[in-house]
Amino acid sequence: MFDVITIGTVIRDVFIKSPLFRVVSDKRHIETIGFEAGEAQCFALGSKIQIERPVFAGGGGAHNAAVTFARHGLRTGIVGSLGDDLAGKEIVRTLKAEKVTPMMHVDKKAGTGYGAVLLAPGGERTILVYRGASTKLASRDIPEKKMRARWAYVVPGEIPFSVIQPLVHRMKKNGTKIAMNPSLPYLSLKKHETEVLYSLLDVLIMNRDEASLLLGIAHYEERKAFREFNRMIPGIAVVTNGKNGAMASDGSYLYKAGTFSEKVIADRTGAGDAFGSGFIAGLIKGNDFGYALRFAAANATSVVESVGATTGVLTTREFSRPRWKSFDLDVDRL
Repeated sequence: MFDVITIGTVIRDVFIKSPLFRVVSDKRHIETIGFEAGEAQCFALGSKIQIERPVFAGGGGAHNAAVTFARHGLRTGIVGSLGDDLAGKEIVRTLKAEKVTPMMHVDKKAGTGYGAVLLAPGGERTILVYRGASTKLASRDIPEKKMRARWAYVVPGEIPFSVIQPLVHRMKKNGTKIAMNPSLPYLSLKKHETEVLYSLLDVLIMNRDEASLLLGIAHYEERKAFREFNRMIPGIAVVTNGKNGAMASDGSYLYKAGTFSEKVIADRTGAGDAFGSGFIAGLIKGNDFGYALRFAAANATSVVESVGATTGVLTTREFSRPRWKSFDLDVDRL
């Protein structure tokens, strides 16, 4: 039996960095031409741009989470879909090197999903995505006899809802605890379509904007949001808020967690995956909210200090260093 199985997207990332990439902020002009954030990452059209040495790595939510669990000493499996190509084979090789057991569907038509990450100064990035085989997981591709685990960590991406909900139901029925970080396609579904799925969750993890979208509640109405989560799911709700830390509730208490200071911000890719999987790893290992939130925050901080979504993922030994001991955590009744 596995301690945890991750289920969801697996892709190949290439990280490209150049001092000639520019972030341009001009809300009036940039919004007019279709960039809603009022910012754009730019480089000269028609030119040959010198870049630093590219970094190739595995990526996708299921991949990134699996590395966290394995490095924290947990017996880890992963279910996803890859292409029948060199990129897919390399991902399998590196997962095995991390002591993760791949249970991958190999799609003969679509190529392995790919992300080209254009890194700007300060760690912000633009990601060009080819989803490819990462979305092609079907119910028939899941190795049912091997899906025995204490926990499942579900990061579905664009894998069909019709595949994920029955799988979660079957695993829950077999005694597996379920954690989920839902993707935008899932958050965009009607509430009556997803209420059964959410009722099966032991932990729901999302960022502040995703929580607002799901609940239809403003960012600043924190207690109202967590009371709504309590009605929606039987377990724990966790909401991250970037540099402002995170909040979590077990239905009775509201936990407000701080952050660790970064030594440098090299790349923000994978920070959310590092936090979410770090929280679940902390629950499994420590069975304690404080430990789980502290490890989640430390893991996310360490990840943004290196290029790549899993390069900085902490091992148990690394987490024991003095740097990660001091941590702000407030607890109030909900």
